[in-house]
Amino acid sequence: MIKAILIFNNHGKPRLSKFYQRYSEDTQQQIIRETFHLVSKRDENVCNFLEGGLLIGGSDNKLIYRHYATLYFVFCVDSSESELGILDLIQVFVETLDKCFENVCELDLIFHVDKAKSYSPMAYAFPLLFISADLFLAKVHNILAEMVMGGMVLETNMNEIVTQIDAQNKLEKSETFIFQSPRQDR
Repeated sequence: MIKAILIFNNHGKPRLSKFYQRYSEDTQQQIIRETFHLVSKRDENVCNFLEGGLLIGGSDNKLIYRHYATLYFVFCVDSSESELGILDLIQVFVETLDKCFENVCELDLIFHVDKAKSYSPMAYAFPLLFISADLFLAKVHNILAEMVMGGMVLETNMNEIVTQIDAQNKLEKSETFIFQSPRQDR
């Protein structure tokens, strides 16, 4: 089972965190710090999995990660998960983000205004509101929810994930159109 999915930069600043077990906010922050410390001190030429930190469950759990440019993608899992399967899941997640948002990078996870506007009709509907950053992050969480729910892997086929995300976008566009259209029955 997946216990947490963490994305942080080379300096340990969290860019996305999703926990599938209940932890207090303070414990979550400690887990992120501990995980960053464990992962960032490793050489680039060593394997991409290690025993989990004390806060996430110790030796019964594993940290499986990939380092892309300035971002670490870390999955905290229990011993029942396959290391290679999770590495593949990370690769599918990154490739899906790249396909949906065209060359997504750390700056998109921070500022993401231009990506959200090109991806979501809601950003066009309310251009004066500062919702585009939230919409982008919501889209990233939607992609993650298509892949993992409740700590269990649901889908690993990138084409199927993208198809479902596109279907959600079409539904959002139709809802936006309905809300913007003047009523005809008056």
